[in-house]
Amino acid sequence: MAKEFSRSHRVAEQMQRELADLLQFEVKDPRVGMVTITAVEVTGDMAHAKIFYSAAKASESMQQGLEKSAGFLRTQIAKRMLLRTVPQLHFVYDASIDNGMMMSKLIDEALASKPEKLK
Repeated sequence: MAKEFSRSHRVAEQMQRELADLLQFEVKDPRVGMVTITAVEVTGDMAHAKIFYSAAKASESMQQGLEKSAGFLRTQIAKRMLLRTVPQLHFVYDASIDNGMMMSKLIDEALASKPEKLK
């Protein structure tokens, strides 16, 4: 039976905090603007980490900037966290916020077009 908070889960939470700090203050790539780290998933063997991010103006160039800065971020995480193996970083755009805003807009439009007696 797995523990409620496995080591990979704890590492993922700490990695999320460190990456947020690094992206805000250390990364100098102009393609990487305001990025929000929404989640981090680390594999059980600590070899790979999926970093889910969202941004107000996400683009292909932002994705390329994040992938280009992955080596720098991995090095900084190695310095900040006491890990034997530092996971390889894989950045994935998290579209859940965009989807939620679109669903909310559709619901508002549906309610606005509803006849008065049904409201």
